[in-house]
Amino acid sequence: MHPDLLSPRRRHLLRLGALSALPWGSGAWAQALAPGKTSLDGGRLVVVLLRGAYDGLSALVPYADPDYYALRPNIAIAAPDGSAQTALRLDNTFALHPALAPLLPLWQQGVLGFVPAAGLPAPNRSHFDAQYQMEIAQPGRTSSAPGWLNKVAGLRGGAAAALGVGEANPAILGGPASVRLIPRGQAAERTGVLANDRTRQALLDLYAGDDSLSQAFRQGAGSRMQSAQELSSEKAAAGVRRNAMAGAAPLADRPLDRDGTPASAQAQSAQMLAASNGAPDSVGLQLDAQHLGTLMRNDRSLRLGFLSAGGWDTHANQGAATGQLANNLGNLARGIAQLRQDFSEPGDVIVVMSEFGRTTAENGTRGTDHGFGNAMWLIGNRVNGGRWHGQWTGLAHGNLNEGRDLPAHHDYRAVLAQLLRSTFALSDAQLSAALPGVNWDRRLDGLLAKT
Repeated sequence: MHPDLLSPRRRHLLRLGALSALPWGSGAWAQALAPGKTSLDGGRLVVVLLRGAYDGLSALVPYADPDYYALRPNIAIAAPDGSAQTALRLDNTFALHPALAPLLPLWQQGVLGFVPAAGLPAPNRSHFDAQYQMEIAQPGRTSSAPGWLNKVAGLRGGAAAALGVGEANPAILGGPASVRLIPRGQAAERTGVLANDRTRQALLDLYAGDDSLSQAFRQGAGSRMQSAQELSSEKAAAGVRRNAMAGAAPLADRPLDRDGTPASAQAQSAQMLAASNGAPDSVGLQLDAQHLGTLMRNDRSLRLGFLSAGGWDTHANQGAATGQLANNLGNLARGIAQLRQDFSEPGDVIVVMSEFGRTTAENGTRGTDHGFGNAMWLIGNRVNGGRWHGQWTGLAHGNLNEGRDLPAHHDYRAVLAQLLRSTFALSDAQLSAALPGVNWDRRLDGLLAKT
């Protein structure tokens, strides 16, 4: 791995400073908390990060725009006609990729909405830089900084309010606040070397001191043991229930992070792997979502959850109604449907985001390259769903960023500000600490129901 590839992330894990609330920009958004309302009260927030830049124009198809089909003669999703190979109509502007069919009922129930053109304030077509800046909520910054979810967790006075599944050290959770991290898939149900009593005791004796490293180790070991036990118990209980019902017997080099189509199949594969930045592929997302739901259901102090999935850097052979992207979207749909089962209380919100979008036009290898604006999804009872929000200007050449990309009409942090205000009733000062420098975007005021 190139030594500079993830240096900001490494630095922020090793050297974590105190939080500071930076001043707001020119956009005024004073809004007092309701009487008796306390910070981080009334809901849970789950963030799903799609690493590698998923193609929002295939997930949420602008089928009414003729430019969409002109720009994508081979990979466009056919307009809705009721058949299995065409998009699923949402309204007069957008339709859903057929692989996302499990999510259509959420739209119809009014709990799924999206912002079709959001992103970083300025284009950044480096997966690594864009992901890092999105995770710390400070576009343009390359030096060490805490993740914005860690900062929100810290607003609870340092309690273990956040849980991450699937990645060892995601930047979004890095920082001084205590968090729980568990590995992906079935590995989350195992305790590793801690399962051996003698080994575990030897390690605990070794890290018995009062220094910060020892304290961190003991906390992490305890969390790993507890999480594995909870998930194993849940798995065993689920197996008993199934048997009873059925009557059955008991990262990469920096040169790969470039805009444009890689020159060979080998380079394409390497770049896709690099773009995932350590995130697991989408195949195991449903199981990871199930683990997240189990642990956050068992520990009600956990109010913030994080999942990620890689494999979205589709430079070649992207496919249309079927193929590479369709397979990923199908896995994503099952993962989100699982999350919705576990996070359906009145204040719960799930947000799906990615570092940037894809080019509006397909490339010469029937894929798409690094773009700019992209769709952010929101799922929850508090979401004004069954509709999309914000600005949409279509795909005419004059309306595109640099004549090639979907513009980011809305700063992604402005979407997050709406979520944090509604879900956790954060004050202006708290929002300023979590999302430095963002302005309130009143065009998004209808995104979430007022409480």
